[in-house]
Amino acid sequence: MFLALALFGITPASPASARTVGAQQTAERRVTGLVLNVETKAPIAGATITIGAEKATTDRDGRFSLSVLPGRMVAEVTATGYFPVSTTLDVGDRDILDAQFSLVPNAPFSASVEVVGTPVSGTPAAMAVAPSQVLRTPGALDNVFRTLQTLPGISATEEFGSRVAVRGGSPDQNLTVMDGVEIHDPYRLFGLTSAFNPETIQRFDLATGGFSVKHGDRLSSLLVVENRGGDRDRRLAGSASLSITDANVVLEGALPHQRGSWLVTGRRTYYDLVAGRVTNQQFPRFADLQAKAVWDVAPGRTLSVFGLRSREKAALSIDDGGARGDFQDDTRNDLGWARFDGAIGVAAQSHTIVSYSNSTSGFGVNAAVEDRSARPNSPAADAVGTTDVVFERQLDVRDTALRQELAWARGVHVVEAGAELHRLSTGLNFVIKGARNPTAANGSSVQGGAGLPDLLISSQRLTRGGTWLLDRWQLSTRASVEAGLRLDRSGFTGDTNLSPRVSALMSIAPRTRLRGAVGRYTQGPGYEKLAQSDYVLDLTNASAGRLRSERATLSSVGVERDLGRGSIVRLESYYKRFSDLLIGRLELEAVRLARVARYDFPASLASSVPIDPIITTVPTNDGRGRAYGFDLFVSRASAPADARVRGWASYTWGKADREAYGRRYAFEYDRRHAFSAVGGYRLSERWELASTVRVASGFPRTPPLGLRVDGVEDTNDVDGDGITTEVLPRRDSSGLLVYAINLGGVSNLNTGRLPMFARVDLRTTWRPRGASGRWEFYLEVINVLNRKNAGTLDPQLEYDPTSDRPRIVEKRDRSIPRLPTIGIRVKW
Repeated sequence: MFLALALFGITPASPASARTVGAQQTAERRVTGLVLNVETKAPIAGATITIGAEKATTDRDGRFSLSVLPGRMVAEVTATGYFPVSTTLDVGDRDILDAQFSLVPNAPFSASVEVVGTPVSGTPAAMAVAPSQVLRTPGALDNVFRTLQTLPGISATEEFGSRVAVRGGSPDQNLTVMDGVEIHDPYRLFGLTSAFNPETIQRFDLATGGFSVKHGDRLSSLLVVENRGGDRDRRLAGSASLSITDANVVLEGALPHQRGSWLVTGRRTYYDLVAGRVTNQQFPRFADLQAKAVWDVAPGRTLSVFGLRSREKAALSIDDGGARGDFQDDTRNDLGWARFDGAIGVAAQSHTIVSYSNSTSGFGVNAAVEDRSARPNSPAADAVGTTDVVFERQLDVRDTALRQELAWARGVHVVEAGAELHRLSTGLNFVIKGARNPTAANGSSVQGGAGLPDLLISSQRLTRGGTWLLDRWQLSTRASVEAGLRLDRSGFTGDTNLSPRVSALMSIAPRTRLRGAVGRYTQGPGYEKLAQSDYVLDLTNASAGRLRSERATLSSVGVERDLGRGSIVRLESYYKRFSDLLIGRLELEAVRLARVARYDFPASLASSVPIDPIITTVPTNDGRGRAYGFDLFVSRASAPADARVRGWASYTWGKADREAYGRRYAFEYDRRHAFSAVGGYRLSERWELASTVRVASGFPRTPPLGLRVDGVEDTNDVDGDGITTEVLPRRDSSGLLVYAINLGGVSNLNTGRLPMFARVDLRTTWRPRGASGRWEFYLEVINVLNRKNAGTLDPQLEYDPTSDRPRIVEKRDRSIPRLPTIGIRVKW
């Protein structure tokens, strides 16, 4: 019985919802409720509920409704991919409303439950996002990462991209796992969309408050993506859709003799087919092809195989006045895995996964770009010059991995153990032939920082692994504890790290739960994290041999209450402490002095010589940090099918800072206030209106301190002193001094703030035959108010007739304009 409580839950909305009576009544009673995944709390569509002689099937939101005669009878719940559960249910003199049935996915454990109570399982701050929510979130572009950006504690690092910062952590500290396989490049089209097709996903689960010991080598968050199997009830089924980014087709069906299923899907951009014919250029495009097959080898034994092939390309010639040149991209992602799930006796199960992934990203620019960060104070048309932006970058990541999981039940305990092994081959080639980015305050910035070398060719071949032991202990019908230990060995540093983690959940009232967690997390250096990093570090530098794994201690505590009819409210606080963070080392004093000595500036211009040390690509573990705050989350995402209003809202207050270079400063993605609301209103059976509203504080930034005279290498020995390696004050053709923007040194890092961010997205959806119909059409307007947000404030120089120097103006950049789009979906 205790094991059943640990694995299954059947929860009415209130104690009075299910009441045993001595005598049966003759009038029928309604039984309505929700079927959920016990691990993630995600709704399960297509589950069958049988109570006595009556049957019902859950809708896409996991809800069901049926009528039964009063009495004591058996309720059975079954769903594809989940173990069935049965319980004896007492139907008394009142209806049973909002009952919950929780099923275990892919597990061999079974039990008959005769207790109706609140299920006590789950991870603190673990949020399940249904694929249907991704498809219906205005402004998400069918991209799960854009939907996640509306949840508490999660900040988009930029409007165009998909990278997120979670509770004061950097994007490279987030782990993405699909079907037990680590995904190194989860984006497409430079982050405009994601690698995951919501039409083929069973569930998305994001843990922001600490994840279990089953996963490691990341410090901040875990996104678990589970692909669904094909339709086992039909030989052939499918769907198709058209969105702003791509067209998508899904075909699926059952294997012969109902022994499994298959699913094949393809996605491709379509705008490039038309635009390319008109302009004779290769606009950014991508194409994905993936397939999954599930074969029931024997009762309790299943073999699954999966394959993915993705290609992105672009070859553009640009000539818009402000920039002229060529832009190229060639990105490839290949992934394959095989998984065997098997029961061991009646109380244990084994999961074995073998995978291989190969991600290659090549990106290059050869262009002359208008440079408004440097100019003389002259009204002449040629006062604004150009700078050459010439660089190539290629990142290769190959990962051959083996993962073994074991789970077994012993009384009130469910014990899990496992191990994973990765054989990694990674390489980074960075060639910079043009100018550096003068607005990159951090010299190791991936966006052309001054500390990047002209040539960086670095590669690694290493093996990293981890093993874990986990115990889920059902203390009582109202409380459970999950405690585990994880042991990781970094193939790069050679260090071994032990990470204990504990979480607990307690029902303090029929509808109220208290959650808490504390744990240690580690992350080893590796180029496989570079796809999401803001900075370049040379891991083959001689100093890299002394590196250690990064570390973080995370703790959180929260309270959650069910409000009925699919609504919940959650309040949670968190605290993180980071240590041994990887940062770029400041240039050595001898190097700094040699660089400064090259400047042959007169005494009157000495203040223009950049004497502050530059942040380089040489890695060190000298970074530390902390992050703390609280989240408030209100959701009605799983409202009943007859509800007119659905959605969720979140508010986060947080603070995050870093300690490095002898000072404490705001973390790049420190966001004090963030509010998001996603809501849909059903106008009728055919029409629905939905909107996403986001308002947030601006990120920290490094503001300009003023102007300095720019320097130029004296390669032609203009001053006639015979030295061609010195740097002279730069002058234009008229002899006027050329000024540049001065961002200062590390003492000025992140001392300013960007303006407030705000955006409203609006969508109208029309279903010609209602929710059960095959067709769906929608019209969506992203940034309907056409607000120009500031992804960055770009400092530029303008002629100032009242001074002998130009003036600094800052212009908002990297924002999404008002963007109307249409979409179509059809299923058969």
